[in-house]
Amino acid sequence: MQQKINEFVDYLTNVKRASKNTIASYRRDLMKLNNFLTDSGCTDIHEVTGTNLNSYILMIEKRGLSTATVSRNIASIKAFFLYMLKQGVISEDPSESLKPPKIEKKAPVILTIEEVNLLLEQPSGTSLKEIRDKAMLEVLYATGIRVSELISLKVRDVNLPMNFLQCHDDNKERVIPFTNETKDALENYLQHAREAMCNENQEYLFTNCQGAPMTRQGFWKIIKYYSAKAGIKKDITPHTIRHSFAMHLVNNGADLKSVQEMLGHSDISTTQIYLKNNANMKLKEVYEKAHPRAHVS
Repeated sequence: MQQKINEFVDYLTNVKRASKNTIASYRRDLMKLNNFLTDSGCTDIHEVTGTNLNSYILMIEKRGLSTATVSRNIASIKAFFLYMLKQGVISEDPSESLKPPKIEKKAPVILTIEEVNLLLEQPSGTSLKEIRDKAMLEVLYATGIRVSELISLKVRDVNLPMNFLQCHDDNKERVIPFTNETKDALENYLQHAREAMCNENQEYLFTNCQGAPMTRQGFWKIIKYYSAKAGIKKDITPHTIRHSFAMHLVNNGADLKSVQEMLGHSDISTTQIYLKNNANMKLKEVYEKAHPRAHVS
């Protein structure tokens, strides 16, 4: 079945033009399934049954994987077998009976504006690294882009005179404005740090200290370092900054459609979580102000 998985991955890469992260996730999920089927004595795609697939899902659930991870595995499996069905490789889809588990959507961790300001103030030195870190944090909060989009930015994607950047996501492009504070941080980085950190042929905007493109793991460590330095107790990830960007826009009256466009959500229902969270926060605020026993300890 490995050959069929490779064909599916080629389809995702060359026809669907899926992102590298999406392709890697599909490949990883399907190879784990392939290993399970092989160990079970099932090596031919035509022999795979709904029972085989349900047994696999039951196994990964027993391992304690999150419902989100299980759901993603099911989505990968269903996409693969649907492709095989459409290609005429199989005559029936064995994944048809697979149902994703219900996922309880947790409210995202949101930083207060004070916490964001505190975080952004941490890289305040004049070292090359701090100048770069300041620019990266400012861009992340000013635009709400994903960490994968941040580290994929090219120098040519930034328009300093007009205060906006172009973000590329799965062959789609969106334009996002940024603040004057972000512009200042970027100008400082481009004028005083970037050239010293990487060679002139490097097209990526942000690099590590060796001049190579910044990685997700590298930036995750930067976030953790400065949040600890700021004394912020919340568990902050790059996505926390993205959530905070969206929530602060909604709190200050931004319309949901505009927030959706800036975040790059294909479905506005994904963006509506911020509207719901905003309503809950306002309700709590009203309660605490109005209820006579709200502050009684």
